[in-house]
Amino acid sequence: MRLQHQWLGQNIDYQQGLDLQNQCVQNIIDGKTGNQLLNLEHSPVYTIGRTRDRSSLGNQTSHLPHPVVEISRGGQATYHGPGQLTGYPIIDLHPLGNDLHAYIRGLEEALIRTCSEFNVVAGRREGLTGVWVENRKLASIGVGVRKWIALHGYAINITRESLNGFFAITPCGIDGVQMTCLENECGTDVDVRAFADKLLPHLESVLAEMQQARETSATK
Repeated sequence: MRLQHQWLGQNIDYQQGLDLQNQCVQNIIDGKTGNQLLNLEHSPVYTIGRTRDRSSLGNQTSHLPHPVVEISRGGQATYHGPGQLTGYPIIDLHPLGNDLHAYIRGLEEALIRTCSEFNVVAGRREGLTGVWVENRKLASIGVGVRKWIALHGYAINITRESLNGFFAITPCGIDGVQMTCLENECGTDVDVRAFADKLLPHLESVLAEMQQARETSATK
């Protein structure tokens, strides 16, 4: 599955990224463009899904060092900032059977395959969304849909700088979770954009495999 990839750069304001996502969704709905992938590094920000339980942000959000934005994805609080690759695949899920669960597993698989190129053995943990190295969380995933067009996506910690913002929250609402980054796991410096470039073909391949499986199933 071919994705139109845009590298948006560093220090992207969260609202700017959200506005671009919304425009991409509308373009796909209107038939103006195909599936998109926006990769970037955000300015420091905390995000949380629409939920009454905001305990992952702590008792008082006024203590947090960065702004908080409530968004339309699922899940508890997470952090975005420099050194972290945030990716927004804007994907029409109709050819994938409108299976949001399978799509999330596909995002995990693409990240896992990319980590292997950096000699990092990443994987999943039963009952938990995201990508892990043993019991350490490397990447978070949160997805929303509009007319079965997926938006939001993944955030994978690349450099050591990416970990700083997590100390003030309970990441993804998981008590005692240890966050990690690719540099810590592979023991060498990693460029965020270099990881994004390696991720693109893996994501395209995983989505193509999912679409092929769906088409094969439909013909049986």
